[in-house]
Amino acid sequence: MTSYLLETTFYIALLAAGIRIAAPLIFAAVGEIFAERAGVLNIGLEGTMLIGTWAAFMGMYFSGSGFVGVLAGIVGGMLITAILGYVCITQGANQIIAGIIINIFAVGFTSLTYRHMFRSEIPEIESFAPMPLPYLSELPIVGRLFFSHTILVYLAFILVPLASLLIYRTQLGLCLRAAGELPAAVDTSGVNVLAVRYIGLLLCGAFAGLGGAALSIGQLDQFNDNLTAGRGFIALAIVLLGRWDPYKVAFGAVLFGAADALQLRLQVLNFAIPKELLAIIPYVLAIAAMALFVKRLRLPAALGRPYGRE
Repeated sequence: MTSYLLETTFYIALLAAGIRIAAPLIFAAVGEIFAERAGVLNIGLEGTMLIGTWAAFMGMYFSGSGFVGVLAGIVGGMLITAILGYVCITQGANQIIAGIIINIFAVGFTSLTYRHMFRSEIPEIESFAPMPLPYLSELPIVGRLFFSHTILVYLAFILVPLASLLIYRTQLGLCLRAAGELPAAVDTSGVNVLAVRYIGLLLCGAFAGLGGAALSIGQLDQFNDNLTAGRGFIALAIVLLGRWDPYKVAFGAVLFGAADALQLRLQVLNFAIPKELLAIIPYVLAIAAMALFVKRLRLPAALGRPYGRE
């Protein structure tokens, strides 16, 4: 009986951690859906998230307010995607090359400014505390899995149906999808294609920055060099595997979160496996999934292609 209870507790804790770890990925991946639906491939999603982690940490450290930190993360993500939008949407530059430059810039900028400001000091902040929902959090198993998280985790999962509603049930969503499939038709109908693409990319920046905030001040209480550790690239893969559907993307994010939580627990249990090998488990799963399913994907027809009125 004791063994059964221990095993049950382990699995509940694992799944709860997976849901918590999935939150930053959901923010970033749902944001990327808006950009790609509009025809913009934001390869710089990793850098956008990293700027969000940095801006959120700085905002919370100097203000002492979690709200200000989250707002700073959103603004940071939007600023970097606004620059990307000018280069790729207005000037028609190659979106992949521009995204790679954004990633390189973000790593250098955040590391340089953080080390210059704090040098050998290790700054401390208090992240968002869990907010168990009354009554719901007291439910057996389900309460701990879904209703004992921070407000940012709840917000990530609330975002999923809202994003689905916006994409599939609103005029803006129709314009976004059309701009990524047949932008000339959107232009013919009198809608500014470039403006629609800017909206999609800025939404991507806002949510990716929010994902960065959920990571630095929502979970880890700190900022370190390259804190995102490839999560932006994982979010890109999740968007493809989820076929640009918010619900499928959220499910993929939870799977990755559970795999990440599993490798962390295996390290704690001191398995006779190098921790470096355990750490790559989630990334290996993502690569394997991409290799298996990428051939079946049908990308938005105008994805990655600059648009100019003839």
